[in-house]
Amino acid sequence: MESLLTITRRHFLEKASLGLGALAMSSFDLPSVSKGPSSIGPHFAPRAKRVIYLFQAGGPSQLEMFDYKPELQRLHKQELPESVSMGKRVTDFTAAQPKPLVNPFTGFKQYGGSGTWISDLLPYLSEIVDDICVVKSMHTDAINHDPALSFFQTGSQLSGRPSIGSWLSYGLGSSNENLPTFSVLLSKGSGRTDGAQPLQSRLWGSGFLQSLHQGVQFRSGKDPVLYLNNPPGISQLNRRAVLDHLKLLNQRYLEKEGNPEVFSRMAQYEMAYRMQTSVPETMDISQEPDYIFDLYGPESRIPGTFAANCLLARRLAERNVRFIQLYHQGWDQHGNLVGEMQQQALDVDRASAALIKDLKQRGLLDETLVIWGGEFGRTNYCQGKLSPENYGRDHHPRAYSIWMAGGGIKPGVVYGQTDEFGYNIIENPVHINDFHATVLHQMGLNHEQLTYKHLGRRYRLTDVAGEVIHDLIA
Repeated sequence: MESLLTITRRHFLEKASLGLGALAMSSFDLPSVSKGPSSIGPHFAPRAKRVIYLFQAGGPSQLEMFDYKPELQRLHKQELPESVSMGKRVTDFTAAQPKPLVNPFTGFKQYGGSGTWISDLLPYLSEIVDDICVVKSMHTDAINHDPALSFFQTGSQLSGRPSIGSWLSYGLGSSNENLPTFSVLLSKGSGRTDGAQPLQSRLWGSGFLQSLHQGVQFRSGKDPVLYLNNPPGISQLNRRAVLDHLKLLNQRYLEKEGNPEVFSRMAQYEMAYRMQTSVPETMDISQEPDYIFDLYGPESRIPGTFAANCLLARRLAERNVRFIQLYHQGWDQHGNLVGEMQQQALDVDRASAALIKDLKQRGLLDETLVIWGGEFGRTNYCQGKLSPENYGRDHHPRAYSIWMAGGGIKPGVVYGQTDEFGYNIIENPVHINDFHATVLHQMGLNHEQLTYKHLGRRYRLTDVAGEVIHDLIA
């Protein structure tokens, strides 16, 4: 009797949790590591098999790229009317300063059968305007970079939620067991003179989902994935033997403890082993023909550039990687807007258009959803002194532009409209929750049914909002 009384509360809860965990795991089908945890599977026939997301970190100015506003020419240097701003929140950068409207420094022309207005900064994109859908009515709740990045990538302004690629991995599983379901490539813009906003790895993290669903970052250089190669003195045969023995130990531990994360770790070990062969082959672009390098531009031969990463994205798409995330940094033009934006556009214009052309000529565009855009847009008024050398634009979350292509999205259309000042949305607003719901829908997933129970409640990428924008769907 005394021994029972001396059992601590912590000891009791620990033992009880083991029993409950084992009971829960007994209902799972875990015959082998290679099978992996079962995915939810599509809720209906998908229009797209994969996503390539060309994320432009920092917030590109829609007014210099996609949202042509000739009225700003007439109103140049005039103060933004209060009837337009309506006292809505702005950042600390411009809260206390005058807000003179500033005319876009670049020209615009109409292209394609749709007559879509495209900036002179984007001559290559203008060639494929009939293959893309420009959405001019995006809006977000976040006004600063970190929460805005988190919101676009995870559906929440707070850190710790799974990224969109992780949700797709959880919902659909892998279609290539030799490469990660969710791959990440980073590049830095050459236009920034003072560095760029940093990116945190949690943006491609799995949050409260199992860790096997997190994004795997591919780097330029001889080791595309860190710690993938065998250490000195370890042969492939040795590594296989170690993994086989470790698998037996982990299997026993899994059966005893009932912790699904043990299974995730086993699956990651096996994936790393298979990636020792698949990753070098995938990342080796030396065998690509010259006409492909000519298509993407000379920077595509330089590892780590946006152009090289776009070419790698096509190679990953060919190998059926489910979600391919490219981040291109450097779009935060609070000053030196003219010089920096011109260089940023040079970095991305040719390669972005080349990716669409390349996918299309290979018959992959119809089944690949390509997305291009940042976390918010820029203001129609000037930040700082309005001078030709050094003016900039502040963050603008209320109305900005992205574009999409392939994957069952209507081509050659413009969706949504802003007012004559480019400040407020006046037609067909698209919130980030709506955007996420639409992307999941194209992948065959109902955003309201793709849920995961964590800490007593069910979470989803779109939280408690979001509507599929059917007008965007072909």
